Amino acid sequence: MSGCVLGGMVLFGILLGCLVITLLLKLIFKNNSYLTLYAVSTIIPFALFYYYLYSPTLNIIVPKDYKGSVSLVLSNVKENILTIDSNGIGYINQWTFDHTYSKPRVIDTKGNSMTNHCVGYNPTNFWGKGYTCCIAGKEITSLDFEIVPKEKIGQKQYYSKDLTILVNKNLVLFTNSNH
Repeated sequence: MSGCVLGGMVLFGILLGCLVITLLLKLIFKNNSYLTLYAVSTIIPFALFYYYLYSPTLNIIVPKDYKGSVSLVLSNVKENILTIDSNGIGYINQWTFDHTYSKPRVIDTKGNSMTNHCVGYNPTNFWGKGYTCCIAGKEITSLDFEIVPKEKIGQKQYYSKDLTILVNKNLVLFTNSNH
């Protein structure tokens, strides 16, 4: 089936499910209008739908036994390069950079899940936005997180690296230094 048909089915399912929830809410909140309860009951499912649809869940591959900072550098690539090199660097396009909010799925080159070893930079937003200055007055922008050892799961380690030395300068989309 096409994406439009599947998307339409999901939207129809949300609307139908919210009708049922609204009927139950009407039994509890008898003084409120049906349309008000329906509008309120659709807010949460549509917000979740928007969040998961609009933000891609990236599938990142890291070297076996990799520990350290992972930087997805804003670049001029058409297709994202999500196989991370030994320095913890991958390359993403502008659209992905602007729309990535959800925690990625991370596996190593042997196929082992590393997702539970990932530590975000902020409790409310997994990704840290990094700015590394400067190459010819321009900066490197990246989305960052850490992969920690088993005994440090959930604990930020503050790994650091100098992206100006490690990135492929032919792939980087440099930005003006504003920070």
